[in-house]
Amino acid sequence: MSLVTDSTRNGVDTEKMFATLDLIKAQPELARFQFRARNTWLGGAHNRSTIRDLYAAGGEDSSRTEAFEIDAGEPAILLGTDTGPNPAEYLLHALAACLTTSIVYVAAARKVELTSVESTLTGDMDVRGALGVDDEPRNGFERIGVSFRVTGNAPEEKLREVVERARNRSAVYDVVTNGVPVAVEVATG
Repeated sequence: MSLVTDSTRNGVDTEKMFATLDLIKAQPELARFQFRARNTWLGGAHNRSTIRDLYAAGGEDSSRTEAFEIDAGEPAILLGTDTGPNPAEYLLHALAACLTTSIVYVAAARKVELTSVESTLTGDMDVRGALGVDDEPRNGFERIGVSFRVTGNAPEEKLREVVERARNRSAVYDVVTNGVPVAVEVATG
């Protein structure tokens, strides 16, 4: 359901959104963020990430009063006990969430009132690579499919334009489609 007032569209405070964009344009150093997660193995395929602290807009952000805890696991077919979605499923969730948020923000900026945004994501994977039984298949997804159903107060072509613009601005879509260097360090003992 959309929420619209003079300065709020789709639940987004558009005055604050545009003021934030203007501030970042004027002071690009404020655009540097560092998101963080800590993970602990709990046994078997069960592990838990804790997310709270982040660096944002020139300093440590302390606005979060509680940490988010996210459990991950594997289904029984992959030797787990269903303690949570598996990491690949979390990746699909992260992609869906980022694209959806981007759609909502782009629509708000373009004066489109949304009534619904729904998506279905599928990730096709040959697990032989990840399990180490065959070097031919890659370890991760071979393909990800995303299907959106978007409704609002705009014609079909405008809604499609909003989704396309959101895809072009989605941070997680960028990471998934372009990759990002990952540095892995190990401490023992």
